[in-house]
Amino acid sequence: MAVSTFDIDAPRWDQSTFMGRLKHFFNITDCTTALLPDSRLDEAKLLVESCRAGSIPPGTTEEQLHYAKKLYDSAFHPDTGDRMNLIGRMSFQVPGGMAITGAMLQFYRTVPAVVFWQWVNQSFNALVNYTNRNAASPITPKQIGVAYVTATGTALATAVGLNLYTKKAPPLVARWVPFAAVAAANFSLVKGITQVVISRITMAAPGMIILPIIMQRLEKYKFMQRITYLHGPIQVMMVGVFLVFMVPAACSLFPQRCSMAVSKLEPELRDSIMSRYGESVQHVYFNKGL
Repeated sequence: MAVSTFDIDAPRWDQSTFMGRLKHFFNITDCTTALLPDSRLDEAKLLVESCRAGSIPPGTTEEQLHYAKKLYDSAFHPDTGDRMNLIGRMSFQVPGGMAITGAMLQFYRTVPAVVFWQWVNQSFNALVNYTNRNAASPITPKQIGVAYVTATGTALATAVGLNLYTKKAPPLVARWVPFAAVAAANFSLVKGITQVVISRITMAAPGMIILPIIMQRLEKYKFMQRITYLHGPIQVMMVGVFLVFMVPAACSLFPQRCSMAVSKLEPELRDSIMSRYGESVQHVYFNKGL
């Protein structure tokens, strides 16, 4: 393909298929891009915008355009074009998620530790949710606050309640309490985008369900009993292995561009569309967020 005719907004991979979306999200969740300075990201944005305007700098290769688009997609909001905060970017999901999830799995025995790490996790999730929101739909500070309090309250109530309930249960059951709290917090917000909730739980499930089983067995060995101070770092690294694959896989479950029948919209929005376009518009399309 000639660079002069390169369509930088055309998907590099078929987004109607799971494998196409998986390749796309493996590309933009590459955590090495989180290490790049803002100046490098701004250069990538400038190249993307130049390509859109039809003025590609001489000597630019197609691979350079692909890489610029990768950086742009990983760091700039698809609706606003604004550079996203570092912690909220999908490229930070693996390092951020592995540190917090590893800590939740390690410090699950006492109520104060459970409360603190569930609060940290929900605060991280709230920032990610806000950063990757559908910016085309206005959201008020009150809505953000209600969502944060609801998710955090649900997670804390679930975690503390189950932590106390499982005191006499087998040790493995207690290790699964953090996942139950995370899942409950996501379900409490199911009024939002159901597909996002499913993706988030799918993202967390393998590491938070399988890793406790692995650690439960490893801790029976004498060499593990001699290095208890390394159990936390070990779990952080193992969670990272899961998330490297599960972050892009979970994001790929559903198409990023969604459609919805006008008849299923909120009354105010439906009436606004009907009064402006009549029966000519039957469906609306939107970015579902991540």
